[in-house]
Amino acid sequence: MLSVYRFKTPPSQCQYLADRNWQLEYEIVAMLSAKEYEQKINQGWRKFGSALFRPQCQSCTACESLRVLVDQFKPNRNQRRVTKANKDTELRIVNPTVTKEKIDLYIKHHEHHTETKGWPKRENSPAQTIASMIKNPFPMQEWQYYRDGKLIAISYIDPLPLGFSGVYFYYDPEYRHLSPGTWIVLSMIEQAKATLKPYVYLGYYVQKCGSMEYKAKFDPHEVLTPDLEWVPHESSE
Repeated sequence: MLSVYRFKTPPSQCQYLADRNWQLEYEIVAMLSAKEYEQKINQGWRKFGSALFRPQCQSCTACESLRVLVDQFKPNRNQRRVTKANKDTELRIVNPTVTKEKIDLYIKHHEHHTETKGWPKRENSPAQTIASMIKNPFPMQEWQYYRDGKLIAISYIDPLPLGFSGVYFYYDPEYRHLSPGTWIVLSMIEQAKATLKPYVYLGYYVQKCGSMEYKAKFDPHEVLTPDLEWVPHESSE
């Protein structure tokens, strides 16, 4: 790993829990291997492009890294329903690129969530956001989901030695009846099992944050404690 510089942001309103403030530590890297990034995940870090980050909040430890135990995973009733509903959804794994089709899909996804969930309006252009995300220090995968030949969802995945790490996903809200977010995680688990990877890393889980509740429904799973130990975590079901 080649680190360029590190810094902390000033405290500001938390984007997960609106009644709290958060503070993030960033580390910008010029070089980082997949193995090194997995080690950083085990220390509570996440990544966006070449920027590593982790919460460094003074009085809150609500952000917990979460990973699914692939070999022991058992789908619940709803997840079995989602699997059945997506039997005709095609997955294509390719190298990430920026295209107008993907930009339009990103805009559609974000505008829907701004209207329905109060997401803040976009500050950067969609093309800039996607380009920054896929400018990865090691090879990243773009998982494309098609329905009847139409692109309905995109997920950016970091393939790591011991698992797949989800970076970001977006989808066409017209297909939300297929529960694309849940299906993307289920397909990650399926691909991890097929390639003998024991973990699927889902980023931070924040209890009482509605947009993150789905992560704790993939059982069994573990969360990373402030002491940097992975421990079993009770399902949100």
